Amino acid sequence: MLRTTARTTLAFLALTATTTIASAQSDYPNKPIRIIVGLAAGAINDVQARVVAAKLAERVKQPVVVENRTGAGGNIAAEFVARAAPDGYTLLMTPTATMAINPAVYTKLPYKSPDDFVAITQLSTYPLFLAVQQDLPVKNVKELLAHAKANPTKANLASPATFFDMVTALLTLDTGVKFEVIRFKSTPETMTALITGQAMIAFQEYRSLAPQLKAGKAKALATLSTTRSADLPDVPTIVEAGYGHAAAQPFSGIVAPAKTPPAIVKKLETEINAVLNSPDVKERWKSLGLFSVESSSEAFGKLIVSEIKRWKDVATKANIKLD
Repeated sequence: MLRTTARTTLAFLALTATTTIASAQSDYPNKPIRIIVGLAAGAINDVQARVVAAKLAERVKQPVVVENRTGAGGNIAAEFVARAAPDGYTLLMTPTATMAINPAVYTKLPYKSPDDFVAITQLSTYPLFLAVQQDLPVKNVKELLAHAKANPTKANLASPATFFDMVTALLTLDTGVKFEVIRFKSTPETMTALITGQAMIAFQEYRSLAPQLKAGKAKALATLSTTRSADLPDVPTIVEAGYGHAAAQPFSGIVAPAKTPPAIVKKLETEINAVLNSPDVKERWKSLGLFSVESSSEAFGKLIVSEIKRWKDVATKANIKLD
């Protein structure tokens, strides 16, 4: 009789727990959501997170707060989210570096990608432009490489993050021309280094490059995307320049801690994609030089896995390790 009572009690507790979890999922969200960003305020990923947060809050009728946790190349933010409760209230705004490149170049990370996360959806992708100082005596990528080879002590590249280091490695692997990487804290600093002659090259997003092109202080020799940018249609792709293996296009997306319930993942995927498909967000992406994408949890998850493989191959070939 005692055993029967114990079994009944355990069954009741299990049913109660299951009912509570199901109720929490059906009521989701019923409190503020946090989007953690591993970059400083004003960075392109931070800007995207804030646009999405504001529009998502309108849809789910709960505050959506952006929180910057900077440092260690995005690893601090990623670790924080990986260890957060898998309840849909702590999300990570992630760039390519956090999800795909850091696992390729660090042998020890405080998180494991993709295992510690579940993909929600990709937000965008965007072109990077190979930019040089206006006075540099080159008109295209081929001339730039020849100039760098003839002036090896001046062949350097300003980089604000690991992604740019890896793109530099790609360029070297594809062309054989080596560039010294000079580290800076932000993209605006790399642009300053470029136009003041401290650096020969800087990979720049459209938003930071456009004012300098207009002012005649820099020139874009190529986009690293496989298709030309509508913002700078006269700038050829790196493929058209003859160095297709150096093509690279960073992504931005949202992930949640692993084991986040599928119903919550689907809810977030649906709501965030609705935000991304709204005309005003599409227009905002266009003004930032971002490419809109059609994505899903499954598609973004597959992209992360394929990008990890690609950058591990690059890191191995270029012998790049950061710890």
